[in-house]
Amino acid sequence: MIRWRKSSHSGGGNDDACVELANLEGNVGVRDSKDPEGPRLGFSRDDFGGLLARIRRGELDD
Repeated sequence: MIRWRKSSHSGGGNDDACVELANLEGNVGVRDSKDPEGPRLGFSRDDFGGLLARIRRGELDD
């Protein structure tokens, strides 16, 4: 069974930007908490760390 947890950066019950993370045998799973049966993404730990670093630096802002 996959155990999903809400990101600590999610704002709460009405936050439109909530994601959930799961440990997938050494990889990281990501899904939209508003649509738990919808699409899911999978990343290696290194790739997920790189994604977080780019987000923190603002490289993916519109």
